[in-house]
Amino acid sequence: MARPTRVEITEVGPRDGLQAEPKFVPTEVKIKLINELIDAGVKRMEFSSFVSPRAVPQLADVLDVLNGVDRRKGAVLAALVPNAKGAIRAAEAGVDEMIVFVSASESHNQKNVNRSTDESLAGFAEVAKIADEAKIPVSAAIATAFGCPFEGNVPAERLGYVAKHFVDFGFKSVALGDTTGMATPPLVTRNVRYLKEHVPELPVHLHFHNTRGIGLVNVVAGLDEGVTHYDSSFGGAGGCPFAPKATGNICTEDLVYLMNEMGIETGIDLEKLMHIASEVEDAVGHPLPGQVMKAGPRLQLHGMGDVQTAVG
Repeated sequence: MARPTRVEITEVGPRDGLQAEPKFVPTEVKIKLINELIDAGVKRMEFSSFVSPRAVPQLADVLDVLNGVDRRKGAVLAALVPNAKGAIRAAEAGVDEMIVFVSASESHNQKNVNRSTDESLAGFAEVAKIADEAKIPVSAAIATAFGCPFEGNVPAERLGYVAKHFVDFGFKSVALGDTTGMATPPLVTRNVRYLKEHVPELPVHLHFHNTRGIGLVNVVAGLDEGVTHYDSSFGGAGGCPFAPKATGNICTEDLVYLMNEMGIETGIDLEKLMHIASEVEDAVGHPLPGQVMKAGPRLQLHGMGDVQTAVG
């Protein structure tokens, strides 16, 4: 299959990137970052989550953030909703899109939301009804889609089982989440092909973490299967707080740089992203793992006087 010539990147940094940060990022800083992302050309992002503030204190200001963002430029502001209560709050707030999530593995779903996979799926029926009444589209995500830290490999059939429920609920897409960075190119190929064959009604998105250093390699595997939608986080921030040794998402600047070098359009300004990533580092108070934010694009040239000359 020919690789796509354009991809859509969903920025998940304001939600997935910040959710586990111990230092609270001020609301006004979050609003500033989101507005800057929109100005940089980001057309869709997970801006926050309607989870319990006790569970994720970092995102307790979801309503204030939404009310503070400049929504006149048309970017889709999506929010994670864990259940019907969250969906009601999201609908009342007027989000552009809701996102629901469930783990492919039973054990991780129990750790993540304290219920079985089937219990989560049953709850999505009410979410779908609330969203439909509010005329808000719903996307879905499957966590641990490429492997579970407690159970190991996850069969492709398990993904199909979950995804078919999403079709029944009328959800618009399914994102395969590499929650603990267990994805490899062969698994990406297998899972994408399986869903395209068995659940063709549902467009596949990919959400990779860089836990083992091959996040962007997995993106290329997805491109080879024709996938056009990818999630990423500014500076590579993030990581699931309910999965051992989980690290950050693939980095938005690194992903955009890769797409630029492959001749694939994103519509996102790389220089602006690099500046935003530096601001995020200041906000969280520690270095982020992104590479391009440190090194710059490959053709960012330097003067001869910038480097000392060898002696001897």
